[in-house]
Amino acid sequence: MISKMLQTIGAAFPLETKDAGNYQTMKVSGMKFQIQVFYAKGLGHVSAMTAKGFFGLMKMDTLIITPTEKDMPLFSYDRVLAMGNDTLIFELYDTLLGEAALTGLDKVKTAAAVLPAHDPGEHWYDSIKLSQSFSKKGKKEHSAAFDAVASDYLKAFLAAAGTAASCDGAAKREKASVYVEGLLTHGGPSTDVFKKGIGDEKTADLFRKVLFGTR
Repeated sequence: MISKMLQTIGAAFPLETKDAGNYQTMKVSGMKFQIQVFYAKGLGHVSAMTAKGFFGLMKMDTLIITPTEKDMPLFSYDRVLAMGNDTLIFELYDTLLGEAALTGLDKVKTAAAVLPAHDPGEHWYDSIKLSQSFSKKGKKEHSAAFDAVASDYLKAFLAAAGTAASCDGAAKREKASVYVEGLLTHGGPSTDVFKKGIGDEKTADLFRKVLFGTR
């Protein structure tokens, strides 16, 4: 799914590959990670991360868009296949300098209401998570529907970005840094895994420079 999502982004905002350095491949807590980093022309920073582990019983995809040229929220997609379950998580974080038209994302969320819901639990960043965020959890028979929702949601985000106001990159990175530094300070599901596996310093470097592009 990640490769298709990257193609979708590239069709709207041409992608230029960036160097992920030593983080291109990693092994953390029994999972093998592969990370790709891009500059999306006219949009901002994009990172894609895939992971496999536990003899193929667990697979995870992550796609992050940190807009620095369009005034759009920070976009986070996570997909986890484990123990016969398929979990889909879309989160938008308020890194806006002004306002953005997100009605297209509301429509996708409403259409996805028929799919089984997932409670991601309470976290420190809930206060900056936008209402267009949602989570789903089902079985393998739900995977095709989850794929369709993922495609529709990304397209709606990119369509909104296409008409969003241009903005100052430094100001946008500063807004995104509030979320990223919060993860490093207060933690989060994936943040805690990386901290335990590669330590605080490398996790901070990975998050700031590679996954979110805030520095």
